[in-house]
Amino acid sequence: MRRNRRHRRPRHRLAALTATAALLATGGALAASTARGTQTAPSTAPADSAHIVERRWVDDRTVDLTVRSPAVGADVPVRVLLPDSYADAPDRERPVLYLLHGAHDDYTSWTRETDVEEFLAGQDVITVMPSAGPTGIPTDWWNNGRRTPDYETFQIDEVMALLRDEFHAGTARAVAGVSTGGYGALAFVARRPGAFTAAASYSGILDTTATGMRAVVAAIVAREGQAPGTLWGNSVLQWRNWAAHNPHGLAAKLKGTRLYVSQGSGIPNDDFGNLDGALLEGTLWWQARGFVARLTDLGVPVRAHLYRGGTHAWSAWRGEFEASWPVLAEGLGLGSDV
Repeated sequence: MRRNRRHRRPRHRLAALTATAALLATGGALAASTARGTQTAPSTAPADSAHIVERRWVDDRTVDLTVRSPAVGADVPVRVLLPDSYADAPDRERPVLYLLHGAHDDYTSWTRETDVEEFLAGQDVITVMPSAGPTGIPTDWWNNGRRTPDYETFQIDEVMALLRDEFHAGTARAVAGVSTGGYGALAFVARRPGAFTAAASYSGILDTTATGMRAVVAAIVAREGQAPGTLWGNSVLQWRNWAAHNPHGLAAKLKGTRLYVSQGSGIPNDDFGNLDGALLEGTLWWQARGFVARLTDLGVPVRAHLYRGGTHAWSAWRGEFEASWPVLAEGLGLGSDV
């Protein structure tokens, strides 16, 4: 999958802080013909329900929504990518593919860093890229017992309801994500059995309590100016909450969902200037191997690609998305040819 230069602009990768901390710890449908531009959307929805307050068309197939989310307690951006077929049949029900961004990035990352527009143009699927906030961890934050912001409820429940109303989205859903978005993909499936038919993780945090992973998570949260304990609480005092959000511990609940898991070893073979990404990818290597082994022990089918080399970067993830497409397409009821 080639890089989409039309949308590309410089962004942060996970900073040295994340890698260093981890190493220390380890030792009504809108047709495509709708008038383009920014549209303010007065809502008749109840004040306590999610609703769209703005639509901004990026091009004929891409629209950025601003969603007022009670679950998050803020206005949250969501990018929606429609297939070529949408203009001629906007009322047809279609499956939905979620693409989740990673830490210290945003909802534009997939269209900025990959060619998903071209790759998915001929597939009859609605693709949605919701924000998970600056940490990129799509979860319900513990936040001293307040359980807010709740990005899990926002992405799974609120966004899906809006997609049904706006674009006639169907009930079949698949989810894929990079880094913390990879965590989200597998956590969503485990915590919401039956909500997704397929899931893919590319260099995801799949065992939050494995050696070094608490430090990785803490560094991600701290980099965005938050106290690490606000995510899921103290890992000892709130251990039940940590366990309830750990894909490794919930692995048995993944049975019945088509799965793809990829992870590099962190020895650079295509991105020699990205030392931070190599260190972080290597730190994630063993927990990913353990996660795949756990699935195997439980008899949960998974297509795994645990490869030598690669860094924690889009240079690896572009190809991994393409490799995972047959798994995702099967779950969505689509052909895998592009």
